[in-house]
Amino acid sequence: MISMEPMPSSHEWSPTILRGFVEVARSGSFTSAASTLGFTQSAISRQVLALENGVSAQLFDRLPRGVQLTEAGRRFLPHAEAVLDRLDEARRELADLSELTRGRLRVGAFATADAALVPEALAEFSRRYPGLPITLREGFTPELLDLVGGGDVDVAIVSFADVTHIDGFDLGEICLDHMRVALPAGHRLARRQMVHLAELTDEVWIAGSSRPEDTLISSCLKNGFAPKIGFVAKDWMAKQGFVAAGIGITLIPSLAESAVRSDICLVHVHPADIPPRHIYAVTANGLSRTASADAFLDILLPDGRKM
Repeated sequence: MISMEPMPSSHEWSPTILRGFVEVARSGSFTSAASTLGFTQSAISRQVLALENGVSAQLFDRLPRGVQLTEAGRRFLPHAEAVLDRLDEARRELADLSELTRGRLRVGAFATADAALVPEALAEFSRRYPGLPITLREGFTPELLDLVGGGDVDVAIVSFADVTHIDGFDLGEICLDHMRVALPAGHRLARRQMVHLAELTDEVWIAGSSRPEDTLISSCLKNGFAPKIGFVAKDWMAKQGFVAAGIGITLIPSLAESAVRSDICLVHVHPADIPPRHIYAVTANGLSRTASADAFLDILLPDGRKM
């Protein structure tokens, strides 16, 4: 019988020791296994001994011309091979994740960003990494922050009036979102380049809520501007339909400018009246970013900016 010398339990089932055991079983020799794996013969011998200690069984008979599996060794071999196969498969999957041939991308965004910014970025992402699954969730900024913080989306596109830091989140500024006023084609101000809100005091407004503080115009209420909300329409296309029909006017962010119908006119609102919003890509501070999230941020953020 061989003498079982104690070895650290943390080493008993390491991949290195299992590979040593499997190679000895295949070659029938400590020396041959050591040569194949790049170890010394004594190191392989110690690894096998540690494994035998760990399983409380003798796995090899030591013979003058090599080694031979015991019954316990023959039974243990397929389990060791299975463990190593699973570890190899896991390594391949992790490599696929880093190389973006496997994985997923989960994005959250507010509605206006989905008009052009997000679709264009996702289209470029799909061109670079075809076949990678993408999911998109739409919501308001507070909801999107909850989704990012909870690990339910990888990256969210959010908007703020003047925020530059939020505890628990990493922000990367994508752009500024300026406000435009959408006017019927025949409106008295339709040919202007820029207007002040004071010039629109008597206009009927189409808004997403009957409460001005819940609309895009909320930031200018503190300056005393009180819009006359005549109709409530939450959908962007519905708002444009009301404007085109001459029923009223509405605000449209520059993010959605490319999706505006051709029979209405967009005029810049003076930034002193409605300051531009800051559009950010947001990830959770403290949560590891996936390779797909990093790749999407590379597309979203201008000028090679990093988060």
